[in-house]
Amino acid sequence: MTLEMAVRFAEILLGFALLQQSLELLRSYGLEKKLALLRAPLAILLMLGIYPVWVETALLASSILLIKRFQGPYNGGSDTMSILVLLCLWLANLAPSPMWQEIALGYLALQLTLSYFQSGLVKIENAEWRSGKALREVFALTAYPVSESLRSLANRPQLLLNVSRAVILGELLFPLTLLHSITLTIALVFAGVFHLANAVLFGLNRFVWSWLAAYPSVIWLQGRFSEMTW
Repeated sequence: MTLEMAVRFAEILLGFALLQQSLELLRSYGLEKKLALLRAPLAILLMLGIYPVWVETALLASSILLIKRFQGPYNGGSDTMSILVLLCLWLANLAPSPMWQEIALGYLALQLTLSYFQSGLVKIENAEWRSGKALREVFALTAYPVSESLRSLANRPQLLLNVSRAVILGELLFPLTLLHSITLTIALVFAGVFHLANAVLFGLNRFVWSWLAAYPSVIWLQGRFSEMTW
């Protein structure tokens, strides 16, 4: 994947993430509703690739206003990732040379890789995650309106222990998957399914598009590694 293709695909995926966030904020009032009305059409323009630098500048400015309004990212990690992707794409489009474009996109790929590795590191240092207890409590005590059959998974400790170990292993090994395109593809499918499952089971839908928007950067970076190796 070329750098230009990675930027374009990332803009399309980020557009979906920002449109989803804007539609959710349309139900609110005051400044956040006005910003949502502004950001929704900007997200569509971003998907279409129309005046990307100006659109990304406006989206970044409105993101700063939202951060000030809520004294931080409105929805935690997913909004933080969205802003990071937006900032890196903006820098890549403004970069005066291909080298600086690669630095901007490479930084995004690095942050995505670290996000998975750090998450795995936190989990493996936590005894409750290592024993599967943390995941059992997630199913048993979740505040989201899930079905009783889903809650009953808390009564299957061996299954949840295996799932916990698989998630921890997958996150810790994610940096190594950049060594080959096939391993990276498997890892991104694994991670994408993980985010999708969280969205379907627990309603954490904002993470899906926000993280998917960063995937083109890591695919491009793996390709650059392969070129340098050969």
